[in-house]
Amino acid sequence: MRLFAAVLPPDEAVAELGPAVDQLRDTEGAEGLRWTGRPGWHFTLAFYGEVPDDTVPELSRRLARAAARTAPFPLALHGGGHFGDRALWAGASGDVAALRRLAERAGAAARKAGLPAEEHRKEHTHYRPHLTLARGSGAVHLKPYAAALGTFTGEQWTVGELALVRSRLPTSGVRGEQPRYEKVGGWPLSGTG
Repeated sequence: MRLFAAVLPPDEAVAELGPAVDQLRDTEGAEGLRWTGRPGWHFTLAFYGEVPDDTVPELSRRLARAAARTAPFPLALHGGGHFGDRALWAGASGDVAALRRLAERAGAAARKAGLPAEEHRKEHTHYRPHLTLARGSGAVHLKPYAAALGTFTGEQWTVGELALVRSRLPTSGVRGEQPRYEKVGGWPLSGTG
């Protein structure tokens, strides 16, 4: 199954960001983007790709250890940015260093469980926490959308869980269909391990 480790923002944080994103979706040209539905908003910590079913229990044990080694920490949705004209995202403020450490631990959990290194992280040595809001083909310039998010600051919440999420890619071929995400595991952050 196609899996990744993530921090899932609470409903309150999603509700705060929602109106700002709705305003962006109503602007001219926004129909040229594939907008991520609110249920799909998350901070990816480590993308694992296709994971054999028999590896999931060991990966889960390793992720539980990573969560136990990490104390709960404050985070908030803050600002925005873009990766070229391919992805528009919301950023984070708060203890971003703790989020990075959790991402490193989620990646190490995969290596220790015998999964190959993440392809997309080999190119990028620096983890940039982001919550993807929309994807583009390059035809729509994302800089104005990112600038409009620049002043957004949500309320702080406490990250208390490391989640393992299954991604089901669209199969219908219908334009605009979203991947479906299903939380398959979650471990409390305790800082005791």
